[in-house]
Amino acid sequence: MSVSDRIRVKDVRLLSDNHYTLKTTTFEWRRANGEWQTQHRETYDRGNGATLLAYSLEKRTVVLVKQFRYPAYVNGHDGLLIEAAAGLLDNAEPEARIRAEAEEETGYRLREVRKVFEAFMSPGAVTEKLHFFVAEYDPSMKIGSGGGNPDEGEDIEVLELAIDEAMAMIEGGRIVDAKTIMLLQYAALNLFP
Repeated sequence: MSVSDRIRVKDVRLLSDNHYTLKTTTFEWRRANGEWQTQHRETYDRGNGATLLAYSLEKRTVVLVKQFRYPAYVNGHDGLLIEAAAGLLDNAEPEARIRAEAEEETGYRLREVRKVFEAFMSPGAVTEKLHFFVAEYDPSMKIGSGGGNPDEGEDIEVLELAIDEAMAMIEGGRIVDAKTIMLLQYAALNLFP
């Protein structure tokens, strides 16, 4: 039996579409014991996205960005977030979008970009699926200063960190962004000897 056989959507109401879409849905879910249970959920749809960790095996470094994130601030994080480059797909293919986003945010025009996995980041309420990429970089690929798009409110600082320092920053609570932690763990396990 597929999930489609276990769900009957009864009502979907739009709560907000100011920037992204927030809906409330009433549905019946067929539990494992065969009983149908009515449930209510809100879903926030901001589209799917992509993220990328640029790394140098030769230098044992990674390129990350640091920027203000209002939702993290209102949840008690009084600092800029250190993150892997990322952005929404905006109807583009994931690889094409992450190439453009990485260049805009970090200033690097990357050659070989490799997808390593996909993940839902907060599937209890947010529909977004992220496509995770890695790419090796070197100084010759630096074509600009990065910094993001000011028209989108981005004010980004580019960081080049040793992989060991970045891993220690996770343990020390200085890197708290989930997508970045996932990519750094991937790199530590699979890329850096």
